[in-house]
Amino acid sequence: MKKSLIVTLFAGTFSLLAGTAMAATGGFTGPDRTEQVSVSQALELGDDSQVRLTGVITESLGDEKYRFKDDSGSLIVEIDNEDWGGVQATPDTPLILWGEIDKDWNETELDVDRVELAR
Repeated sequence: MKKSLIVTLFAGTFSLLAGTAMAATGGFTGPDRTEQVSVSQALELGDDSQVRLTGVITESLGDEKYRFKDDSGSLIVEIDNEDWGGVQATPDTPLILWGEIDKDWNETELDVDRVELAR
């Protein structure tokens, strides 16, 4: 009885974990409402605006924060470790960052949801 209970619990746990892993890798690919903007345009947008920026990360500032720049300027971005999606980057790696503008009293940052290599 104990053996069958342990096997059942193990199988249920494995199924749950496998389902979670599969759900984390899927998603929609297609048109969306995220606006492609430059850094200078992003700095002028309102809080929580969904944006897509293309440029490079020039330096790590610690605590999951980085300086990001394009031809129009630079901006601090916050990229949680799990949002890198396996992308490895150097200051020479062109990236696309998807996220939302986070405005505080005197500071504007991008809270990044997804990182992609620019093609």
